[in-house]
Amino acid sequence: MSTPLTNTRMAPVLFPIAVLLIAMLSLQGGASLAKSLFPSVGAPGITALRLGLGTLILCVIFKPWRLRFTSAQRKPLLIYGLALGCMNYLFYLSIRTVPLGVAVGLEFLGPLTLALAGARRPLDFLWVLLAVTGLWFLLPIGDGISHIDPLGALLAVGAGACWAVYILAGQRAGAEHGPATVAMGSLIASVIFVPLGLTFAAPGIWHWEILPLALIIALLSSAIPYSLEMMALTRLPARIFGTLMSLEPAMAALSGMLFLGELLTLKQWVALLAIIAASAGSTLTMKQKSAKISEVDINNPQ
Repeated sequence: MSTPLTNTRMAPVLFPIAVLLIAMLSLQGGASLAKSLFPSVGAPGITALRLGLGTLILCVIFKPWRLRFTSAQRKPLLIYGLALGCMNYLFYLSIRTVPLGVAVGLEFLGPLTLALAGARRPLDFLWVLLAVTGLWFLLPIGDGISHIDPLGALLAVGAGACWAVYILAGQRAGAEHGPATVAMGSLIASVIFVPLGLTFAAPGIWHWEILPLALIIALLSSAIPYSLEMMALTRLPARIFGTLMSLEPAMAALSGMLFLGELLTLKQWVALLAIIAASAGSTLTMKQKSAKISEVDINNPQ
């Protein structure tokens, strides 16, 4: 039986956990809504709208024009912005033909590979084995093991590679400015990928009724999750935060199931669980000296 004292101690922990779960649901709900508009707007068009409107929201919140970057930070900032835009573009192209949960699971392999790059201990290789197992069942290897479109899967893996570059470049570019760097990176990405997306968009993008939905996508995918994640990050230990973020592929699969009717096979669920276990395990067992997660690391601006 819980006591008032126990409830008092649990409350400060339960609140940021709930906030983080809401942030993940918001992000994947935004992705589901975006995918539902593909027939009329196209994946490139949704990328342009989500990135352009999301950038406007982030600029209002963080006012990136006030930031000052040193000459040593400008090159990483440029790479960071390009990786951010490319990640968004490839991710939306991938979910045209790949279920949302599978795409996020494959994309998640980017930062997971980065986290396991320095694997040395036997336990670290257990997480590598789990990640490879998940990859084996998700990718269309052999005779259509999981019935996944090869090009869509490749695009999702490419988005994950961009996510890894985004983390590495963001750590250097955002060392002094923290989450406000996301706004500047998003601005750089918009300069290239908004015109590109508009060029290849479907004709429906020019209909006015699309604009409110695009704004909702930008809010669900940018302003709401970034704000909630930052709120949770300041209240949770880095390891707990990183472990909870490992649930994102499952959240994506749940969102795809609820909003898009995407039902995964048993093998695909096993693969996602293997990737989630690898990510959570690597976070929980990482060395203390490397357990710090920066604000830039944990945001996945799909």
